[in-house]
Amino acid sequence: MNRTAQILATAMLGVALATAGAGVAGPAVADDDPGNGIDVSVTIEPNTTPGEVSMTVADNGGVALREDGSNAAARQFVGTLPTVTVTDSRRPEEIPAGDFWAVVGQASEFTVTSGSAPPIGPQYLGWRPRLLSDSSSGAVEAGEPVSSVISDGSGAPAVGLQGQELLVSTANSADEIGTWQVNAGLALRTPADVAAGEYHSTLTLSLFNQS
Repeated sequence: MNRTAQILATAMLGVALATAGAGVAGPAVADDDPGNGIDVSVTIEPNTTPGEVSMTVADNGGVALREDGSNAAARQFVGTLPTVTVTDSRRPEEIPAGDFWAVVGQASEFTVTSGSAPPIGPQYLGWRPRLLSDSSSGAVEAGEPVSSVISDGSGAPAVGLQGQELLVSTANSADEIGTWQVNAGLALRTPADVAAGEYHSTLTLSLFNQS
């Protein structure tokens, strides 16, 4: 995953007004002589740097899931995926016909940092993607929710993140160019008798762009 930090530098220009002949008041005289004008020009060369489709993830220290919504059927632990930003900086003429991009996610199994508790498979982790930016054309969409194999009752496919699941995508890149942000609600639903322990998993996000 690429992480991008941006620093905005602001330059301030101070303008001092000096007056000559202190104590003498009089009307200001404007100098309208066109010979004192200064021509300002600029030559802007064609932009030859090709655009690209890129992905960044907001700086984060990982996601610590907290227990919420447990019942007799399952223990449930929830959290929020850090904001993911997808930028398509290409010009329309750079986009091949039929080009599309997609971000998918897949989790590894949860293993304990110490002890001998069995791992928790990635199929127990589900998510609910949310598009945080407006899509002017509706061409960019968040992926469909995916539930743990212990269903959350929403009707979402109960397959978890054991395979690559869609976070956000566009079916045709030429329909809309710009920047979009997305995150996802995460929900780990385990058997009610899951062993106690501190578990860790890695959720890998991948950006695909192809035509």
